[in-house]
Amino acid sequence: MKNHRRNNNNNSNSSRYFRRKKYCRFTAEGITEIDYKDLNILKSFVTETGKIVPSRITGTKSKYQRQLSTAIKHARFLALLPFSDGQQE
Repeated sequence: MKNHRRNNNNNSNSSRYFRRKKYCRFTAEGITEIDYKDLNILKSFVTETGKIVPSRITGTKSKYQRQLSTAIKHARFLALLPFSDGQQE
């Protein structure tokens, strides 16, 4: 007789970690246009290394993710945000 193991990884992992529901910050606050001059918002969507955080992690809608990426790129071009973290190897 074979031993049947049940895969309870999903149940044990979900009970161990609390996962917050993702929501679009811009629709919740009623923001229609993302401005490149609003650095406080833009910095929260950029990692320490300077990469843009993807929408699957932040929960932003695709419309606002496109506006966000163009605003971050515009701010980088105008030297309001750094392109990278500035470490040299």
